[in-house]
Amino acid sequence: MALKIGDMVRFLNSTGGGRVMRIEGQIAYVDEDGFETPALVRECVVVATGDSFYKSETRSKAAAATSAPAVETPLPVVPAKALDLPPVRETPEGEKLNMVLGFVPADIKRLSDTSFDAFLVNDSNYAMYVSVATRPNESKQWTLRYAGFIEPQIQEFLFEITPEDLPDIDRIAVQSLPLKKGTAYGLKAPVAFEQRLDATKFARLHCFGSNPYFDEHVLALEIMKDDRPALPVKVNPDDLRRALAEKEREDRRKPRPVEKRTHKTDTNLLEVDLHAGELLDDLRGLSPADILNYQIDTFRSVMDQNLHNHGRRIVFIHGKGEGVLRKALMKELSHRYKGHDVADASFREYGYGATQVTIK
Repeated sequence: MALKIGDMVRFLNSTGGGRVMRIEGQIAYVDEDGFETPALVRECVVVATGDSFYKSETRSKAAAATSAPAVETPLPVVPAKALDLPPVRETPEGEKLNMVLGFVPADIKRLSDTSFDAFLVNDSNYAMYVSVATRPNESKQWTLRYAGFIEPQIQEFLFEITPEDLPDIDRIAVQSLPLKKGTAYGLKAPVAFEQRLDATKFARLHCFGSNPYFDEHVLALEIMKDDRPALPVKVNPDDLRRALAEKEREDRRKPRPVEKRTHKTDTNLLEVDLHAGELLDDLRGLSPADILNYQIDTFRSVMDQNLHNHGRRIVFIHGKGEGVLRKALMKELSHRYKGHDVADASFREYGYGATQVTIK
């Protein structure tokens, strides 16, 4: 049953309920004893529709006129007038900060070209002033993605990430100031969270999983857990051994990057063929995104190995095709490896399908 304004509801995962006064997106504002309490629409269970409620309320008022009024004891509600925030029904466990940053793909079946919605979960009794910023590795300057108040006990949409944004998001920082308005509260230290964000994870299906705060599969970063900064995930030794064994099997199937010198008189020239057929023995089961990621990883490996070989010339043979791989290499050379000389390789020897990089 679709939730409507005027319906009487009870909360699914907490005590309380009341009449729905307004609905904004996925948040319903429920009137409890004269205060509006925000709740996720999916956490509201309809116990009476608006029409039936108004009929029963009319009958109750008529009966109350001929009988002694019942004495009701209202549940304790914490006001939040100064920030114009809806009142919050506090819980003992909500006195500890729990924060999760999650990235939900718009289409999980098309990770290579879909967008991602960033959400912040504030599972606490505290309102928070939050800022979220990102930056690429080679820059010291941050780009602000979101800033504003996030209410208690809520999941808030922050911003959207497009595939074009991903190369510029190597690190992410979340800063937050927990507070309450209209009531006394225990002081919490400001939250300062910074972490490397591997953009390649956004193209890998296994990096998205279930999370208690989300209905969809999500790439989740735990920021605070019970008032403590989230600790790195602990790896089971047996799982690690199995993963290493699987990687060894994959490495045996995948030959090393093709590096060949066709110019015997020029020992300073290195040719690297990035065609998928040269890098991989077997392309079965690999999506275009998987192949592109492997080609980019190979490019990065060759560049990292030669960064100190000043004057070294490297020709990356990528082919003409649709230009997807060349555009990806140009983006890498503009951000991760900027400062080196980049030019089209000799047309006579390579046609349009090669780029020459001279290490500075």
